[in-house]
Amino acid sequence: VQLQASGGGLVQAGDSLRLACVASGGTFSRNAMSWFRQAPGKEREFVAQICRNDRSLSGDSVKGRFTISRDNAKKTVYLQMNSLKPEDTAVYYCAAKPTILSDCREFTSQSEYYYWGQGTEVTVSS
Repeated sequence: VQLQASGGGLVQAGDSLRLACVASGGTFSRNAMSWFRQAPGKEREFVAQICRNDRSLSGDSVKGRFTISRDNAKKTVYLQMNSLKPEDTAVYYCAAKPTILSDCREFTSQSEYYYWGQGTEVTVSS
């Protein structure tokens, strides 16, 4: 599975952005999909996950502000980011992990993912 992330940019605090990650090759619908982010000088951090059955979870730092969704027909996973803060500034990466349909455990470690997109940069100014 090849992943291509897009949608990043420079915004002001309080603004919204929607990131998209389009998959090619493989079978998108057979994967749990997630977003991670990496701020300058920091380790890569889990942001949100959506399972094959559409159940989702998100990290504490974005809960209530970010929403992950997927469209299997378009082979795309989205990250809707609202009420952006300067601390959300990072490169955002999408990732895919093949799972069985019923498996919706928390896959919050980057080592659990097989496939990665190239990243899209989000900068939030104060």
